[in-house]
Amino acid sequence: MARRDRLVMLTTLAVLQALTIVTGVYAVTTDFSLGALTSGSSPTEPTASPAEGSPPIPVVTSGPVLAQLSATSGDGPLPTKGTLTKQLASALGDQALGGRVGAVVLDTVTGEQIFASNPGTAVTPASTTKIVSCAAALASLGPETRLSTRTVQGAKPGTVILVGGGDPLLAGPEAKQGDYPKQASLATLAARTAATLKSQGVRKVTLSYDTSLFTGTPKAPGWKPNYIPDGEVAPIYALTIDEGRQDPEFRSPRVADPPQFAADAFAKLLGKQGISVAKSVRPAKAPAGAAELGKVDSAPLYALVEHTLTRSDNDLAEALIRHVAIKEGQEASFAGATKAVVEVLRRLGVTQDIALSDGSGLSIRNRISPEALARTLALASAANRPDLHAVATGMPIAGFSGTLGNGRRFTGSDSRDQVGLVRAKTGTLNNINTLAGMATTKDGRLVTFAFMADRVPVNAEPVLDRLAAIVARS
Repeated sequence: MARRDRLVMLTTLAVLQALTIVTGVYAVTTDFSLGALTSGSSPTEPTASPAEGSPPIPVVTSGPVLAQLSATSGDGPLPTKGTLTKQLASALGDQALGGRVGAVVLDTVTGEQIFASNPGTAVTPASTTKIVSCAAALASLGPETRLSTRTVQGAKPGTVILVGGGDPLLAGPEAKQGDYPKQASLATLAARTAATLKSQGVRKVTLSYDTSLFTGTPKAPGWKPNYIPDGEVAPIYALTIDEGRQDPEFRSPRVADPPQFAADAFAKLLGKQGISVAKSVRPAKAPAGAAELGKVDSAPLYALVEHTLTRSDNDLAEALIRHVAIKEGQEASFAGATKAVVEVLRRLGVTQDIALSDGSGLSIRNRISPEALARTLALASAANRPDLHAVATGMPIAGFSGTLGNGRRFTGSDSRDQVGLVRAKTGTLNNINTLAGMATTKDGRLVTFAFMADRVPVNAEPVLDRLAAIVARS
């Protein structure tokens, strides 16, 4: 069987098999020539695409990554530059892309530019920003790091403080478990806290909450005023349940005060565990060295990164870069977090243009060059950077998962033959369309690419899909 036919067959079978598994089980093995993957908007008035801020739905995604995900697993011959250049240059001439376009295709083995058109142009990246945010998080924090939400003893007897650990996926009492990754639960934290209190003979408490882990404004520079009302993102706080959704099953509305909402829910959960809670629940700072009463941990960071990229999760992206800021000695604000991300990327060797105002890509002030995105993705597939592999495995699969599996992408006659053979992150705001990812050429060479346009007249997604398909079939 030809190598290409085998890749198509294995990829398709793996994904179809995963789609038939009972909801709640998300184990899938995909041969994508990236090595074995094993499960475990207008520049002045942006509006996030519904696909970029979608509500929770079951998706196929991957878990722990096997070590053979690497550039050396895609070391076939390079595609013929002349042919590839001609085809990409022709597609880049499509008027749907508008007046400013940057493009680059990189060989992951040598780092060589196989194709480039304005590769250093700093373009508004939209949600492809999440690629650099997630890479920085993995590099700084490590893929096994977990985010902890705790309760501690207050300064006075009979006082409890709920301490936000910066985990926006913390499941509230109405959340339904079974999705990937498995979420930490506020109900579990209440049960553990109540058990500790009862062991101490305490049945009545005063509850406070601490959100001091994150600092600064909860809204980023460059966010449109309707982002929060429309449910694209919640105000960013260290204590949040269900990503600030009033009902975890729906994207909107988001609650105005996520910490208070979470603390009030926790008070009710304690009551159900037999602990009476005083009516007033207010913010407070946990004393240094306070005794821990209970704790719950998030899924490991690699799973959070995969979720962030596959779902284009704005809330989690913003939380992750704040944890990077803390680890890197910066303040856990938008300014400190974005500074920390850029510093980590420079340490990794990604020195091309990156200027950030947020971690999700909702801000129209962000600027990233195609070269920087493609270099970051090349690092994520490198044999010597297994800590970054979750960036690669988190990429949506063309036609199947995440923002590439919404029924709109890779459906044209010039791209649908590459369904299942491209992994890429989308970016969409008004008049902004970007796509950055990776593919294996027909001869087995692993390449990364970034195609970015931020002066799009209407919609350039079909053209970006065509460009990625050209790379994959080259």
